[in-house]
Amino acid sequence: MIVGFKAGHFVSSYAERKSRFMKWLTKIFKGNRGSPRGQQPQFLGDENIVWRAPARTLDDRSKASKEKEELDRATAVSLSEDLKRPGYKGRTDNDEDLERSLNHDLSSSSYPPYPPPYAPSYAPWEYNPRSYRICNGCHGDIGSGNYLGCMGTFFHPECFLCRACGYPITEHEFSLSGNNTYHKSCFREMTHPKCEVCFQFIPTNAAGLIEYRCHPFWSQKYCPSHEHDVTKRCCSCERLEPWNARYVSLGDGRSLCLECMESAIMDTGDCQPLYHAIRDYYEGMNMKIEQQVPMLLVERQALNEAIEGEKHGFHHMPETRGLCLSEEQTVTSILKRPRMGGREVVGIRTHPQKLTRKCEVTAILVLFGLPRLLTGAILAHELMHAWLRLKGYRNLSLEVEEGICQVLSYMWLESEVMPGSRDMPSTSTTSSSSMSSTKKGVKSGVENKLGEFFMHQIAHDTSPAYGGGFRSANEAVNKYGLRCTLDHIRLTGSFPL
Repeated sequence: MIVGFKAGHFVSSYAERKSRFMKWLTKIFKGNRGSPRGQQPQFLGDENIVWRAPARTLDDRSKASKEKEELDRATAVSLSEDLKRPGYKGRTDNDEDLERSLNHDLSSSSYPPYPPPYAPSYAPWEYNPRSYRICNGCHGDIGSGNYLGCMGTFFHPECFLCRACGYPITEHEFSLSGNNTYHKSCFREMTHPKCEVCFQFIPTNAAGLIEYRCHPFWSQKYCPSHEHDVTKRCCSCERLEPWNARYVSLGDGRSLCLECMESAIMDTGDCQPLYHAIRDYYEGMNMKIEQQVPMLLVERQALNEAIEGEKHGFHHMPETRGLCLSEEQTVTSILKRPRMGGREVVGIRTHPQKLTRKCEVTAILVLFGLPRLLTGAILAHELMHAWLRLKGYRNLSLEVEEGICQVLSYMWLESEVMPGSRDMPSTSTTSSSSMSSTKKGVKSGVENKLGEFFMHQIAHDTSPAYGGGFRSANEAVNKYGLRCTLDHIRLTGSFPL
């Protein structure tokens, strides 16, 4: 401001001039109380809540521009009047003090009167660090728009995405895994196990934990309740029936999944080529079976009746699927392959057959309706019983006889699933009974997987005779060979150590 000393003219003191200027500024600012003075972009106190910045219109911009022009014009008029007054001597020390005082008054508030872009050119806006943010999604400047805070970073609302589905998260609640965000529904879909039978989320138990059952080979996860309800289980591969796939009923209480059904052997005529192929397999190991032992494919009831009539010999697993007969009996065998009627087999034609004893072995019986590889494994097991009896192996313990029979069953499966693994002959090239095998003996991936499962069943059986006996016999065969192990069994009735 200017201080004049010439007599006869209006002279203002330093205090008066400052007071007049401040009243003028106050008048200007009072007219702008409706402007967005002091409104800064909202800071997000709690995470996961979207705040909306104050709206700014074109009218606000025009009002700010007009006020700036009025202020510049008033300042210019004041300076012009001072220059015209007599006694004007230019800038003094008091003027500099007054300027510093005014600058201090203008900057003493905690924030400028106009946020950008409305700030006057003579009062440049300085960004507040809390209002300057980079989007962690697109890495662009958020500026004064809407934003969302999470994990110490900020996002445009459209950049806060679910890692699973890729769509924006608009709910107030979401799931977090590491640094990744998910819709709660997407996270549950991704992490909460579903039952592979009913396809529902596996429920939690009384302790709030997710409890389910899982097949040791197929890794089929299912609700514990399905072990006690009416859910069917495949009699071959043990998998439970899913609600979206119907199993085939064999008419005797057993059910068969569609994969096992592909190579199922349904009548005695179907099974004959496989039976002769396994006899050739034995002959290839110098264990030829001289006698022509009959082989019959039978229903479950006929097999159970034959077991009851057998005075000697071993009762197999709780679900008996094969038997080596040594007594004379009349057995009902399946004469003609049944046909499919909806989801069950119908039209089974049976034939009663009188079995007379011409040697130590009367016949070999196998349950019908099982896949080719499982049927072959049962035949290999029962033929080993026949070989032991025909070769004079007497009074063997249950563990020794069943153990060595399981080894021959395992070896045959191994030759089918992994040819050349023990340099043993394979029967794939001589058997044409498999519906899923080609003329060259190449099996499908499904059938190979079934073969691996049947091998897994033998290797991990928990019973003392079949499981423990197999592991002892297999260890001896791997160490000393099959022929030396059999010779030791003949002499001692036990496995070599």
